[in-house]
Amino acid sequence: MAVNEKDVELIVKQILDQMGGAGSSAVSSPSGFGKAASGSIPKTARVAMLVEKERFEVKEFPIPEVGDDDILVKVEGCGVCGTDAHEFKRDPFGLIPVALGHEGTGEIVKMGKNVKKDSAGKDLHIGDKVVTCMIFKDDPEITMFDLNKQNVGAADVYGLLPDDDVHLNGWFSDYIFIRGGSTVFNVSDLDLDSRVLIEPSAVLVHAVERAKTTGILRFNSRVAVQGCGPIGLLCIAVLRTMGIENITAVDGNAQRLEFAKRLGANQTVNFNDHKGIEALTKAVEDSFGGHLADFAFQCTGNPMAHANIYKFIRNGGGLCELGFFVNGGDATINPHFDLCSKEINLVGSWVYTLRDYGTTFDFLKRAKGIGLPVTELITHKFPLEQINDALKTNLAMTGLKIAVITPPGA
Repeated sequence: MAVNEKDVELIVKQILDQMGGAGSSAVSSPSGFGKAASGSIPKTARVAMLVEKERFEVKEFPIPEVGDDDILVKVEGCGVCGTDAHEFKRDPFGLIPVALGHEGTGEIVKMGKNVKKDSAGKDLHIGDKVVTCMIFKDDPEITMFDLNKQNVGAADVYGLLPDDDVHLNGWFSDYIFIRGGSTVFNVSDLDLDSRVLIEPSAVLVHAVERAKTTGILRFNSRVAVQGCGPIGLLCIAVLRTMGIENITAVDGNAQRLEFAKRLGANQTVNFNDHKGIEALTKAVEDSFGGHLADFAFQCTGNPMAHANIYKFIRNGGGLCELGFFVNGGDATINPHFDLCSKEINLVGSWVYTLRDYGTTFDFLKRAKGIGLPVTELITHKFPLEQINDALKTNLAMTGLKIAVITPPGA
């Protein structure tokens, strides 16, 4: 029996629908959000939209058509950053309404015909696990190996974009729409928890690279790390993977200090046990066998902590300040005693460069290889519909790293 052209077109359309093409039909779920048959792409996606201070709403938006340079990623997980918490509580960037989440990762489910390789030259295919870094809007001349090593502050980042007609702009969602001009890395060789930690780990890789420019940070350096939240703990892990073993962690939380030991600190100082800066400095000095630190990392974002840390450092030593991602207020120091007479080598560090991402992948593999329990930093996991609880848990500091994770099979 002869088959006419219309019959052929109908058969082709049915096959494409079954494969999850752009024309695949969605069926309604009990929650009212668009779902699709197993292996297919739905017509809509849920997005956690911050609609006012301290309130997300999970909204449903159409999934746009994927252009020749675009990538559609099914989100598997995203860490909650301190930046997300600042935006949730105060909206310091004036972005509301906004789709947050920039520590995310997921699986490519569709991509344009021009997409062949990631930003490091690695092949990309449907099913690969990826992370994003920057969107080069203002300075397209920056490349993976840009000699200026400009940090991410000059570019846009998914999860901190003004809302637009796409809406799928942050990793706190079911799907994220990656547009041409973005940086994407194939990280299929890392497990989900490691991938969730890539972005914050890059912050510390960058900080340590900045510290190395002073020429002070060596294998036998005595290093103090002040602040044992996720950033300070990751700082300790990065230092330990570099072979630095003489690390003292300073914090006021006993549980965090204990975890600091598991990540590579060999001594800890609880500032609650010491009254006044002189006593605290003596405790740090004693932890190094009667010596002040050769180098220190200040990771708290607390102005008083910044003022104190100069006392922990020897003459000619170094300091990397990375705790002040947002304006945390003024710190009072004595430039003569704290900086000049001690000839302190001071560097600031803010987020990361594109190149630091590639280094970070190797850091996470090396940390796992030497037995550091880095992924145990993730103490709480929430589904997308509990995004408000995730942010409140972060603000309450009842855990370490908080993450929003897509349940298996969802």
